[in-house]
Amino acid sequence: MRTETDPLGLQREALRRRARGETIGFVPTMGYLHEGHTSLMTIARERCDWLVASIYVNPLQFGAGEDLDRYPRDLKGDAHKCEKAGVDLIFVPDTLYADDHSTTIAVDKLTTGLCGASRPGHFNGVTTVVARLFGLIQPHVAVFGEKDYQQLAVIRRMVRDLAMPIEVVGGPLVRDDDGMALSSRNAYLSPEARLRGRSLSQAMFTMQRLAQEGETSAKLILDAGQQVLQVDRLDYLQVVDAHTLAPIAVLDRPARAVVAAWMGATRLIDNVDLA
Repeated sequence: MRTETDPLGLQREALRRRARGETIGFVPTMGYLHEGHTSLMTIARERCDWLVASIYVNPLQFGAGEDLDRYPRDLKGDAHKCEKAGVDLIFVPDTLYADDHSTTIAVDKLTTGLCGASRPGHFNGVTTVVARLFGLIQPHVAVFGEKDYQQLAVIRRMVRDLAMPIEVVGGPLVRDDDGMALSSRNAYLSPEARLRGRSLSQAMFTMQRLAQEGETSAKLILDAGQQVLQVDRLDYLQVVDAHTLAPIAVLDRPARAVVAAWMGATRLIDNVDLA
């Protein structure tokens, strides 16, 4: 495995490999990797000849007062995890944007609710960095985690709308032994906050169980989940259409339970399939 820091050097290598007929796989990350990230690399490894993982804390997707400066970093540990997962090249740029960078990619509708409502501009930053990374890496297949379910939906829509010849694959959410969704931001939690933070996954499991038992009222399912939560501040708890992400009242189509909440200064998200 080798490391590349130069965007244009990476693009030249990717174009050479494409010209040779190799299939390129890609997993974008912001580093401080855990088993959830490496599970995406495992999925991608099986689908490509050459696998690239990026490690870049993207400033465009952080709003004022968010944790850009304190986002956890561990490049040495990340490199070891990538190599173990079969990554061929890690891309670790100092920056991805020229001083006069002036292009933003925006996906409407899917980004107005849920995390988009409480983090204005966040998804524009996500789609812009992903589009730029796609241009540099030229992947045939890119793997994103279902843990960031809205992000996955937004990336799929961008790829569809802009006719990008890329297969976007969703990797299953990975949980810790206590059921909590793996997240780099879990490192911020105190032991007490971690204990109460488990209530997000417990609420998700409660809602999923009700749906599997035949309950179709979104209100009743939401009420059951609400009773389980033990958070400092709830951002949202919703039952949404699995494709449009619009809130629904009745489970008469593929649906997802989604939640975001604050434990102290740390914002956590989780979701489950309600099929």
